[in-house]
Amino acid sequence: MKTILLTGGAGFIGFHTAKKLLQKRYKVILIDNLNDYYSPKLKKDRLKQIESEENLKIHKIDIANLDNLKKLFKENEVEIICHLAAQPGVRYSFENPEAYHQSNVKGTFNLLELAREYKIKKFVFASSSSVYGNSQNEAFLETDNTDKPISLYAATKKAGELLIHYYHDAFGLNVIALRFFTVYGPWGRPDMAYYKFSKSILDGKTIDVYNKGRHQRDFTYIDDIVEGIIKSIEFEQNDPYFEVVNLGNSKPVELEYFIGTLEKFLSKKADKNYLPMQPGDVLKTSANIDKAKRLLNWQPTTSIEQGLKKFVAWFKEYNK
Repeated sequence: MKTILLTGGAGFIGFHTAKKLLQKRYKVILIDNLNDYYSPKLKKDRLKQIESEENLKIHKIDIANLDNLKKLFKENEVEIICHLAAQPGVRYSFENPEAYHQSNVKGTFNLLELAREYKIKKFVFASSSSVYGNSQNEAFLETDNTDKPISLYAATKKAGELLIHYYHDAFGLNVIALRFFTVYGPWGRPDMAYYKFSKSILDGKTIDVYNKGRHQRDFTYIDDIVEGIIKSIEFEQNDPYFEVVNLGNSKPVELEYFIGTLEKFLSKKADKNYLPMQPGDVLKTSANIDKAKRLLNWQPTTSIEQGLKKFVAWFKEYNK
């Protein structure tokens, strides 16, 4: 079975991807810098779920450190790179812009250079729906203009796509860049709204609801996202390829409804503090997933109600 280098493997999406790859008997080299952007304990608790797997190697490595990456490639036979590591978050980019440059730009460049040097032919990249900015389109298409990001995070994700396209064009790297739409679910990130809402509601604290709850987000359940990642890793085509693919639920949900659904499964009402729009936020995200259906035979199967029910069950268990 093939050996996959999985970056950001202690992260939310990375952990779930690692689990699925191991279930499918892939050999996984998992790297993560275990930074403190959010609780390193949560990251370590994720890894505890899989650390005993025989086909797994775990390394604490920062992808911005080229020397450490070179050593890893020299000592391991990597066949596919699944690059999920990134500095996430829109608002944090206003506080610590250098973290986004180091991880999302320099780190991606380092991996591409090593892919070139070691003649690795397949590269799956985690991009983001944030690259679409404040698009006025009813549903976002991969061919839409993405030249006007409204956050540094989005700009660095767009930069990653451009870097990878160059390495595809110049060196024949086969690439699928996946634009994720608001991923949620068990073992999720504490900085995400649904996680913070759940904690505050259960603790009896007020939640801040921006734009008076009129935001719409294309919330996509983690298992559906992982299925798209696996299909991208297993995608085969004779001709060299560079594909940008949306992975979203394609059913935008208004934030007010989302909170109401959380309240239902938490069995507790939220005390809401309505606030104006925040810098870097977009009004709506909505994925056109025709390409994902056609190219990857992928389609989401989890409704917002099903997904939040599973998240709340995990959340209560983990935080009891």
